[in-house]
Amino acid sequence: MKTKKILVNTSAGRYPIYIGKNLSLKLGNILKANNILSLNFLLVIDNKVPRDMVQKIKKKINKKVFSVYINCNEKNKSQKTVDKIIDILLKNNFNRNDCLISIGGGIIGDISAYAASIFKRGLLYVNIPTTLLAQVDSSIGGKTGINSKYGKNLIGSFYQPSFVMSDVDFLQSLPRREILCGYAEIFKHSLISDKSFFYFLNKNVEKILKLKRSYIEKSIYKSCIIKKNIVEKDFKEKNLRKILNFGHTFGHAYEASLGYSSKLNHGEGVILGILSASKFSQENNIISLKEYNLIYHHIKKINKKLVLRNYFKKNRIKKIVKFMSTDKKNSDNRINLILIKKIGKVDYHYKFNYKKIELFLYNYFNTI
Repeated sequence: MKTKKILVNTSAGRYPIYIGKNLSLKLGNILKANNILSLNFLLVIDNKVPRDMVQKIKKKINKKVFSVYINCNEKNKSQKTVDKIIDILLKNNFNRNDCLISIGGGIIGDISAYAASIFKRGLLYVNIPTTLLAQVDSSIGGKTGINSKYGKNLIGSFYQPSFVMSDVDFLQSLPRREILCGYAEIFKHSLISDKSFFYFLNKNVEKILKLKRSYIEKSIYKSCIIKKNIVEKDFKEKNLRKILNFGHTFGHAYEASLGYSSKLNHGEGVILGILSASKFSQENNIISLKEYNLIYHHIKKINKKLVLRNYFKKNRIKKIVKFMSTDKKNSDNRINLILIKKIGKVDYHYKFNYKKIELFLYNYFNTI
């Protein structure tokens, strides 16, 4: 299949996303095509990325290349890690025309882009996402961010890459759990924007999760198009872009209440969050029971064990709601929720007091 190119055009600038196979071997040409003629490059690399793929990338840059490997997890998505990157840039006298390239998943992309955005008020940045999650979600839209003790992604900026290069060859090294993590966002994109895409996923979910080439590339491409269209209309997340957080208000709180442990990864948290938000929508007569059941049964297809009681006890509910109360979408003492009206259409104009959500979660535990 031929390399696909998507052009993201926002108020903060425009950049291409390349999707295809063997793209790492074409990196030199892609850098030239995007007028990146830097003398110095810093590669910020996830420790899990296969070394042979990193070597291919280094050979194609053919300039002075510095490297730093990061052990990527939510606890290391911190100011301390950003300071480590900044220190390398300062020690080696990088200037704003030099380039930082992130190679890894969403965590490495968020950390690297944030570091690039604040170093000398911005140096060139390229994102090479190596996980399915990063290829369909975090690499698109210019959001950067790190965590703090108060919650996830509460410190950050908006900063556009010069380009994104999504080489599907990287996905072959991922375990199924990591593939499912990315599939969560593909699934979410279908729910918020495209019912026909949902039916495609529902029919072909196993082929996608097994990385059958035509199915996975179509899923990545379609997912990127959905996110691109939303980001272009609302780059700074003032209104419409909030719908991309469908399932995340619950999901981020689930992750945070477990201390971002490996027990629950981001994609699993999002799927639990999607199910919770869909059930909350159904109980409040926003979505029909029939449509809710389509969502519920699709989630059961991909992982039957994704139910709250396998991760939490009821005594954790108050803590979960407390984390939901610090979500960055909130603007008063209520919790903003993105809720689903039907598959393909969600709305962000919903606010609820803490007690209502707490009561819902208590009852929800009794019914699942």
